[in-house]
Amino acid sequence: MSRQRLAKTGTILLGLLLGAAAARAQAPARRPAPKLVPSPVTNITVDGNEAMFTTMCALYASGFESEISTDNWSTFREQLRDRLRQQKGPAVDAVRDFYREHRIGDTGEMLSRYVWFGIVAGPAPKFQPVLRRDELPPDVLSLEGFNEILSAYYKEQKIGELWRQVQPVYSREIERLHDPISDIVMVANAYLRQLMNPGEPRTFSIIVEPLVGRITNVRNYGDHYSIILSGSEQIPVDVVRHAYLHFLLDPLPLMYSHVVAVKIPVYNVAAKAPRLAPDLQDDFPSWFGECTVRAVELKLQKLSPSQLEVALSANDADGYTMVRPIYTGLAVYEKSEPSMRNYFPDLVRSIDVNAEVSRVSALTFAQAGSAEHNATLAGEAVTKKHRAPPADLPSDPDAIDQLTAGERFIADRNPRAAEAAFKAVLTKYPDQDRAWYGLGLVALLDHDGDKAKEIFGRLTSDGHTAAQDPMILAWSHVFLARVLNAQGQLEQSKSEYKAALAVQGAPAKAQAAAQKELGDLNLSKPSERP
Repeated sequence: MSRQRLAKTGTILLGLLLGAAAARAQAPARRPAPKLVPSPVTNITVDGNEAMFTTMCALYASGFESEISTDNWSTFREQLRDRLRQQKGPAVDAVRDFYREHRIGDTGEMLSRYVWFGIVAGPAPKFQPVLRRDELPPDVLSLEGFNEILSAYYKEQKIGELWRQVQPVYSREIERLHDPISDIVMVANAYLRQLMNPGEPRTFSIIVEPLVGRITNVRNYGDHYSIILSGSEQIPVDVVRHAYLHFLLDPLPLMYSHVVAVKIPVYNVAAKAPRLAPDLQDDFPSWFGECTVRAVELKLQKLSPSQLEVALSANDADGYTMVRPIYTGLAVYEKSEPSMRNYFPDLVRSIDVNAEVSRVSALTFAQAGSAEHNATLAGEAVTKKHRAPPADLPSDPDAIDQLTAGERFIADRNPRAAEAAFKAVLTKYPDQDRAWYGLGLVALLDHDGDKAKEIFGRLTSDGHTAAQDPMILAWSHVFLARVLNAQGQLEQSKSEYKAALAVQGAPAKAQAAAQKELGDLNLSKPSERP
């Protein structure tokens, strides 16, 4: 997701935040706060956005919220709305015509469309979307042609100059967010043992835009997460933390979809809860991710036993029934050493699906529509579009059970039982990638290098469906590299290790293995083969 950067030093990059906060903790209390200075680009930013600002200017110029009382508005927002409503010119008329033609009854939904446009719009003055058309959110597609109209408005009304004039307002708001957001990032990263990788394509952006006002907007489209904060006096710490935990944890149910899939029977009961968010009622991986986020939140909040039980019961009543067992499993994680990214499969496997189905089936779910619940939902607008699971798992409980059993047999170093389980799946689903991957592991246990090379070579071939699953693809490259190295094919082995490192979203362990073993190969002398 492209990010428009502030022109001056008001930009805060989270890499700087972490260092500044650590230095502040060690320094005497009277030492001045560190200056904000340029820092290397990271995939987590707190920033302003000229495209979002221009979009909101166009909305106010068109009469958006003209009938709304400004009693609770900031002085900046009130004065700017009054100024924008006075604008005149052909481009302003075109913006107003577009606004009228695309106006809908629900002002919140209408604002949502323009907020989405501001997020995906490229830099001024053209504002061309930074995503391909097939990647654009539907809300943006409903505003077809707006970027050309906005571009003309930007030039006619000299919005670029206005943007520069208001920089002190945005810089103050960004600086005010410094401590609370750096604390959120540090605490979450520390708990999950997460090391940020600026090279990853995934982005987490906090966009400061006082003109949006009203509510905190949280947006997730694929790998790109954005929060729009209005710059109100009270910083919505809980909302920011919730969104950031989603950024960290959402990939895990997809990365380990074969492990998570075994818990679908619990979801089938929970999905009937009236209060469960509509977009989660037919999206099992996202539901599991939401439950994981909520469980980690409860750990970070450090509630008293009575508060904790109230929170767990509320999650059960609303359909987030996996929160309780995940929370329980986190106690073991806290005593372990791996990061959550690597420990997640063990966390999921620790959940007794039969016990949970029995427990959840006995619950009485809360009814939808209470005033308190609706008020909570009104405080935050959340729009998401998730990626599909990376591998095609059959919607067949028996096949999923066989895949899970095969995996357990591999861990137990029982190749014959594992082979039988994976072949049972392939009898019904001949192209099932995880079953083939399992047979590759069986070949390694049998020390059958030729068979392993054949299977992992197939899984890593161009155009193979295994490319949709970073776990399978990365480890297949690593295992193939090891076999090739053992057979004396040094250069081919190096190529496979490099291919493993190039897999987007690959497990950290696979990348670490590839990096280390490639380094070892580069240091070793080629061995002579008879």
